[in-house]
Amino acid sequence: MHLHPEHAEKHFTASDTVRDVVVGMSDGLTVPFALAAGISGAIAISHLVVTAGLAEIAAGSIAMGLGGYLAGRSESEHYASERRREESEVKSVPAVEAREVEQIFESYGLRSEESAPVVQGLRRRPQAWVDFMMRFELGLEKPDPRRALISAATIGGSYALGGIVPLAPYIFVNNAHAALVISAAVTIVALGIFGYVKGRFSGARPFVSAVQTVVIGGIAATAAFLLARAIS
Repeated sequence: MHLHPEHAEKHFTASDTVRDVVVGMSDGLTVPFALAAGISGAIAISHLVVTAGLAEIAAGSIAMGLGGYLAGRSESEHYASERRREESEVKSVPAVEAREVEQIFESYGLRSEESAPVVQGLRRRPQAWVDFMMRFELGLEKPDPRRALISAATIGGSYALGGIVPLAPYIFVNNAHAALVISAAVTIVALGIFGYVKGRFSGARPFVSAVQTVVIGGIAATAAFLLARAIS
């Protein structure tokens, strides 16, 4: 008798967390760099750049974290609202909802007589019926109740971590103009590494992701730098 090894499917399940890290880290690498670069054009003392940069990182991480929290809360509230509506419809217009289930299966090529047993089974299980409609009719998954707080911490922390990278040279080099050159080089390298790692986690081609991240981050940083210089 031959035993077949159990088939183990590997699927990426941390997309929300990776998305939050990407949002926070991308902004953290570019915005503080642009601010520090803009200030460097007006003053030559690094510790003043560091002070302004740390203030921006603190404010930016709080603002980004709050945005992530509100987005997570909105997602949970939207899901709860849609679920209440589906629960009401399953009770008030079950025939209409049953027909919608048939239409969902028809979209997969199943005939009415083939999907009928499933439809009948769902009608006997209202909560499972609502779960089915939420996923296959509306395309909504039940959000993690901790999602808002986790998102806030992830985005805010990623922003702060990314912001330290372009600011670090100003901590160790007293001349702001010299520190700017090092900061630009370090930021480009950090964007490349970040893009590579992001590609590995997201399933994209790592080197392509690295190049894209450097180009996009470089454009964003340059635009922000020119704006900061123009204002200063």
